[in-house]
Parts: sequence; structure tokens; C-alpha cells
Amino acid sequence: MKILTIDTSSNCSSVSLSDDATLLGECLLGEDRSNSGRLMDSISSLLQAAKLTLEGLDCFAVSLGPGSFTGVRVGIATVKGLALATGKPVVGFSSLAMLAMNLPYSSEQVAPLFDARKGEVYGALYRCGALPDAVVADTVLSPQDFLSLVTHPTIFVGDGAVRYRDLIQDSLGDLAIFPPWHANLPRACAGAVIAREAAREGKFTPLAQLNPTYLRASEAEIAKRKRDSL
Repeated sequence: MKILTIDTSSNCSSVSLSDDATLLGECLLGEDRSNSGRLMDSISSLLQAAKLTLEGLDCFAVSLGPGSFTGVRVGIATVKGLALATGKPVVGFSSLAMLAMNLPYSSEQVAPLFDARKGEVYGALYRCGALPDAVVADTVLSPQDFLSLVTHPTIFVGDGAVRYRDLIQDSLGDLAIFPPWHANLPRACAGAVIAREAAREGKFTPLAQLNPTYLRASEAEIAKRKRDSL
């Protein structure tokens, strides 16, 4: 099953092309993740290198968030456009579940954390075998409130774990485990693992339901509510 997977939910975004359990190629997009033109260039380069076309793919996959408001919208809009143009089905998945899958078959639970700004993190707790299994569902909390949920040894991963490492270490001591730096980078190929299983079971996401998972209101929504309350 050939899957093109896109993640644009954080500062390090990526595109992967996979065929069943084989990674055909992956491109990391860097900081300018919202540049849809560059995203399409990366897709084109991967397809060309693999000697494939969009029509030759079986489905598309995309992270739905939580994460960057602009980035998530760009990724979803791109996949919707590709799906409409080709008639191929789509799988949507959690960006935190994807990040947790950087550490499959971990003996300890995994806490993927994205820096949500404003003194908060997007976080969850997962047991990661062949696929991620949520212990605590995706949420947005202050770092201290999130850490209050942790009672067992836990591997912390992601840019939120990097930013709040000292706080995590001071709060949890030996319960806090930190992987090598490369595990903090979200990878579309990890999302492809989740998407492949969903696609094999026919669990595709209808385009009408392919929407961002923000977990909190955007700046524009907050500003509008303030204006409406005046």
C-alpha cells in the first residue's frame, strides 16, 4: 500500500512516501512549514525519485494536530486538494501519537510534548508497541499540571520536552527519561505507520471530517470573543 504522509504540525515538518512497511523517501521541511509551495515541491521530488505519480498512490495521510494553527491548516488543505484531485482516500491521525511513535516498543510510557506557547504544552501519555495506545488523551495544559498526571517512569519527547526539561527533571526526578535529541523531531514516516494500519482496516477519514484538532481557541477566535463581549 503506497501512502504519501504529511506532517506540518510543528517547527520541523516532513513528508514521507512509503510502500507497505518500506520507506521510499522522506523530506524534512524545516522552519518555513507553512510554505505550501515548498511542500508541493517536496511531494513532487519524492514522487519523482520513487518513479511514482499521485494517481499511483493508494491513499494520503496527514497529521490533524494539535500543533501550529497555521501549519496544521496547510497540511490538511494540501491533502484535501490532493484527495479531491485523485479520488484517493485519506487517513487523519494525531500529531502527538505520531511523535510518540518515534519510540516504538518502549518499555516505559511515552509523553509527547509540543510547546503550545502561553505557558502551556500540548501533551499526552502513550504506551507504544507496534502502534500507539493512549493512556492520557491529547490535551493542552500548563507543564506543571501535565506533570501531575505522571506517576510512572516516562520518556519525554518533543520540543515541549526540550523547553521544559529542567522543570520536568526537577518535578519528577528519576521518573523522567529523555531520549537522544533526534527523537524530538516529528517524522511523517512515524505517522505513516499509524496510517498504514488504519488503511488496511478500511478506517479512512471522510474529507468532511478531516479537520484540525486545535484543543484550544486560536488568537483570532480569542480576540473575536473579546470584541463580542464588549
